[in-house]
Amino acid sequence: MSKKWKHAIVIGASGGIGEAIVYELAKQGVSVALVARRREELERVAPRAKEVSGNHESRTTNLESRFPVFVHDVTHFSEVPALFQEITKQLGGLDLIIYNSGIMPPIARDEYNFEKDRSIIETNLLGAFAWLNEAAMRFQNASGGTIVGISSIAGERGRRGMPAYMTSKAALSTYLESLRNRLSQFGVKVVTIKPGVIDTPMSKDSPNRMWLYSAEDTAKEIIGAARRGVTVKYVPWKWRMVSFVVHCLPSFIFRRINF
Repeated sequence: MSKKWKHAIVIGASGGIGEAIVYELAKQGVSVALVARRREELERVAPRAKEVSGNHESRTTNLESRFPVFVHDVTHFSEVPALFQEITKQLGGLDLIIYNSGIMPPIARDEYNFEKDRSIIETNLLGAFAWLNEAAMRFQNASGGTIVGISSIAGERGRRGMPAYMTSKAALSTYLESLRNRLSQFGVKVVTIKPGVIDTPMSKDSPNRMWLYSAEDTAKEIIGAARRGVTVKYVPWKWRMVSFVVHCLPSFIFRRINF
């Protein structure tokens, strides 16, 4: 079990899984910095986080400082080092960082669009590099901390639907594993989350809505796995079985499956 977290950053906190994670952490007495592009959505989420934090024994009277809002586009990589330092200073420390930013624009079956591909890689992968590298350096020096990256079941193999999205999630999982192997000797935990189809705006047009899972239940599982220091967590757990089957399929069969 992880020691009690006091300060967290959630990147991609303006909706979906990220929003649910903010509320779950708020209920547990954690001060959370909310980072995302959409100010209006962040300003909607922050007051709700204050409400759900209730009368937890660790509360302070200055709730504004407990859920600060930072408007940031994760593809503006050069901003990250200074912003990371500003956030950790304002929070008064950092125990946990969760990278949840991701995009999945619609891609037609016969579409090959470099601009879309680049935006996917920059948001889903390079943004994670920029933020989590900063956290890795801080946590290594502090000999402790927890890093969580939201990958996806979509990264398990190269499905036909969205090559760049699948690639971004596969690469993110590998990056997180490498961080885990590098940082474990310093007492730092790195957790890879692989959700299936979660009930969020991103998945509303997804044809694969089998085992649709709520964002709230997903957040609870993510935070529980992070506290236990689980290395890889499929959400819900049934997707681990799907992953096993998918990896066992020969390529000549897999390429014929519309999955």
